[in-house]
Amino acid sequence: MRRLVFLLLLSSVCFFTLSEVVDNNFSKCKKFFLNNAPPDFTPALGVSVGLTPICQCLWNDNDEQVYLYATLYSTTWKIPVYSAYKFGSPNIGRCDVWYIEPQLDGDEEPCMRPTGYGKNIGKNQAVYKDYKNYKDYNKGHLYPVLHTNNHLSMLATSTLTNAAPQSASFNQIQWLKHEKAVIEDLKSCDDPLQAYVVTGVVPNLDQNVPKLNGKVTVSLYYWRAFCCLKGDQYTGKGYYGPDNGEVKELTIIKLQEKLIGFYNTVTNIFTKLQIFPSIPKDRLPKKPRIEYVCN
Repeated sequence: MRRLVFLLLLSSVCFFTLSEVVDNNFSKCKKFFLNNAPPDFTPALGVSVGLTPICQCLWNDNDEQVYLYATLYSTTWKIPVYSAYKFGSPNIGRCDVWYIEPQLDGDEEPCMRPTGYGKNIGKNQAVYKDYKNYKDYNKGHLYPVLHTNNHLSMLATSTLTNAAPQSASFNQIQWLKHEKAVIEDLKSCDDPLQAYVVTGVVPNLDQNVPKLNGKVTVSLYYWRAFCCLKGDQYTGKGYYGPDNGEVKELTIIKLQEKLIGFYNTVTNIFTKLQIFPSIPKDRLPKKPRIEYVCN
């Protein structure tokens, strides 16, 4: 009854979404990772940035939980490290109703709730008011609406656990252009709807760069990588930006090398970083190796 009442209250603002904080293995949403293997972001010894796996999900009309993508969230930086999803051909409108994850702050409520829910939300995550009065930054989606193909997925992208402070001009011009370009790149896959995508954020850890509302770390770079079948082997590409105001395209191996350098500029955070750590053995690249491999 409680859930039904809440759903009715929200019916006028699109739909009710939720997510679920889970164990370290993403056990309920491994299907969004290639070969069920999450990216390997191994922290340096003694380093903790509050890495918390979240299976992003919502209730459908039959009161069933539907998992839509996965997010690794930093409760220290108050932004996601990455979101992983399977590509969806874009044919859906947009409805920005922003949500938060009560469980990150110890609330007993098991489901995501709209911003403004609860009295003690915000210690371990960003909330809507943290972004107010910062015109230079947008709430930049990692899993973007442009890469969804149904109403539920579209709604589930608008959670603050799937966003970080991103330069407004970069978000609205270069990064949007890039999101559209990825759609074109994926047309080279045997089946674009079977492509695995991971999008992440490198935090700006420069002490001279203010955090939003004194707590939310702004982004230094956004990055993305996809992997899909082409012929009899997996192929993919990497992207990051801004680099001189643009989004750069490179191999996934080169992207991983750059990310290690970016993350460890100020202090040693990750000792290992592999976006697609487990390619099925029967799909390993054959000789001659193609340039754009997935690992």
